[in-house]
Amino acid sequence: MTIGLVEPAVGPGAAGPDDALVPARGGSSRRYRFTPSSGIPLLAVAILIFLVAAPLYRLIEGSFKVRESAGVDRWTLDNYGEAYSSPFTWPTLKNSLIFAIGSSLVAFAIAFALAWVVERTNVPFARGFILIAVVPLIVPGILETISWTFLFSPRTGIVNTAINDVFGVEELFNIYSLPGMIWVQAVGSVPLAFLLLSAGFKSMDPALEEAAMASGASTRKTTLRVTFPLLLPASGSALLILVVRGLEAFEVPAVLGTPARIFVYTNEIFRANSEIPPNRGLSAALSVGLLVISALGVWLLLRLTRHADRFRTVTGKAFRPRRVDLGRWRWLGFGGLMFYALFAVILPILGLVYASTLRFFRTPSREAFGQMSLEPYRIVLGHQNFRSALKNSLLLAVGAPTVMMLLAAIVSWVVFKSRRRGAKALEFLAFLPVTIPGLVFGVALILLWATNPIPIYGTMWLLLIAYITRFLPYGMRFVSGSMLQISSELEEAANASGASWWQTFRRITLPLLRPGLTAGWIYACIISFREFSSSVLLVGPNTNVLSVQLFNFWQGGYVTEVAAMGVLMVATLLVIVGVFYKLTGRVGVQQV
Repeated sequence: MTIGLVEPAVGPGAAGPDDALVPARGGSSRRYRFTPSSGIPLLAVAILIFLVAAPLYRLIEGSFKVRESAGVDRWTLDNYGEAYSSPFTWPTLKNSLIFAIGSSLVAFAIAFALAWVVERTNVPFARGFILIAVVPLIVPGILETISWTFLFSPRTGIVNTAINDVFGVEELFNIYSLPGMIWVQAVGSVPLAFLLLSAGFKSMDPALEEAAMASGASTRKTTLRVTFPLLLPASGSALLILVVRGLEAFEVPAVLGTPARIFVYTNEIFRANSEIPPNRGLSAALSVGLLVISALGVWLLLRLTRHADRFRTVTGKAFRPRRVDLGRWRWLGFGGLMFYALFAVILPILGLVYASTLRFFRTPSREAFGQMSLEPYRIVLGHQNFRSALKNSLLLAVGAPTVMMLLAAIVSWVVFKSRRRGAKALEFLAFLPVTIPGLVFGVALILLWATNPIPIYGTMWLLLIAYITRFLPYGMRFVSGSMLQISSELEEAANASGASWWQTFRRITLPLLRPGLTAGWIYACIISFREFSSSVLLVGPNTNVLSVQLFNFWQGGYVTEVAAMGVLMVATLLVIVGVFYKLTGRVGVQQV
């Protein structure tokens, strides 16, 4: 991959200061030299390659090594033999595949229906539903999982006990089961799939569906034969991300699966790292297997969407997004939206808030309401581990998105504006972390830094590196759309006026990227604040974060304190996002 970002030497007839940022002419005899300004994009590319490639290389290398003595490693296949001859590996892999595929299909079906109703029909108040649909994004995954136990625990769940009191049914739904795990994982994944599919619906011409129905096709046939095929790229991306999220999930299996003795593949990876001493070769071999499954999913997606031009329906001619008139059925659609909002969004949050006001969790009753207090909040706020984890999470939730969005902006410029060879390969490398399960990436970082001379293992720096790398693909997606809309004429004018690359990028490109940078920062802040799967392996005694502390409290039996901590986490996150949005909303675009 060759990306030349250099400047021409100053001399008679030389071009502007940053002429080297434009591809060199064939046969040019001009000589180039590096400058500090034009070296910034090259440095960003080098950082990206190191952040993504180095951990993966160390993971694969570590899976073939066994430590015989201090500083002495032996190359071997013993790790793979131990991993895949174990009587636990294949049953847990089977459970993981059922769990990941099942939750992905359920989440996709719900998100597809919601996106179609909201974006393509005349259901009343559908636009306002978008805010409700994305609310679960701000709730940490482990917290959302715990909130479902408050509702559907077999003996003490609020819904189960209410149904038993009214209808005499002892157990409506046992959340501690494989179907329960699939449902909780699916509901938590719906918002992301909804956003991806909504974008696909917005860019598809409805005239094709109308033509099919005018020809006598039923709604079901039109959906299967027209709508779904046209949404194949967006659907494939959504399903790939959902499956990877299902494979990497650790919160749901740990909270719901462990009590029911239902173990998944990530349990085995976590167990190998939790042994004393940690069996890192075994965890690496297990992680490589999960990585191979994810890579197969990426390859399949690329195969399905290799002819992307076949799915383009928006052209310069007569594209006008029209909504389907459902007639009287629009109120049924409205009822469906409200049922989802109540059952999948509002009810779990209410259950969480209710549990946070009790000293000991119990089902709602007059006596329980009479004993409500803020004691759990007092205990949590007075706990030293909570205050330390809150400080660490705040630092990461602000620092990681800031660095990541700046890196994403520079890499996006290299990919879409430099017009150099290797730009597409660089774009693929930047997207690659989204396909790597979080627990696998955590193992890779441990292998890379645990014996590294640079002492960052067990520090906040390692968590910062993990968050920046894992969430870079999302930053790239937010920035790339805005980057493509910026005309090159603005940069060329700045270069002709004598501005360096950094001056042009800082005073022109970054201000024009503000909408994408703001949206990407907010999303990265949310997922950094709630991240768990990598953090659970990387935190140290002084670097705990809220999501891991929440899990520790739950394991310790502090049920209502966990609910209080969760409410405080969500409130803190809302404040951070609100303040950032307010600050960036007041900043005007600079004029050059």
